[in-house]
Amino acid sequence: MNLMPNKVKERRLKLGKSQEWLAEQAGISRRYVIKIENNEVNPSVTLAKKIASSLGRLVEELFI
Repeated sequence: MNLMPNKVKERRLKLGKSQEWLAEQAGISRRYVIKIENNEVNPSVTLAKKIASSLGRLVEELFI
């Protein structure tokens, strides 16, 4: 499985937001946020859109 690198953690930290905050915004667990940030899993397209929206970015800006 090819995992796509992402800038989720970088953007979240720039905004001063916690993993808990992002998890709540996206409707997922903090553990899943950690896995996404560590490039251990690829989020679904729907979830990637929620994350991007929560962080004020386009999907293409966060998931390369």
